Amino acid sequence: RKMPKVKTNRVKYPEGWELIEPTLRELQAKMREAENDPHDGKRKCEALWPIFKIAHQKSRYIFDLYHRRKEISKELYEFCLDQGYADPNLIAKWKKPGYERLCCLRGCASGD
Repeated sequence: RKMPKVKTNRVKYPEGWELIEPTLRELQAKMREAENDPHDGKRKCEALWPIFKIAHQKSRYIFDLYHRRKEISKELYEFCLDQGYADPNLIAKWKKPGYERLCCLRGCASGD
């Protein structure tokens, strides 16, 4: 009798992950801090600025490593997008002429 295969929730990290993990962990910690920061007296949009800024930093870090400096593999780049370490929609805009410095997608949301 065969034992049934047990599925584990372990994620297989691509080669090179150990090089970028410390920076991503640091940005994740900053993000948690920004999310938990009390926003007494701040307008809703002001309270969200630090969160958008950190999300931008994470996406820009991964974008630059892959597209500009060519320091990470396509596999690692796609892993980061799939796992939510970077915003694929924001990166798609950065690749288009005129959007290279876009900070977040709120500025070009249709219907506003």
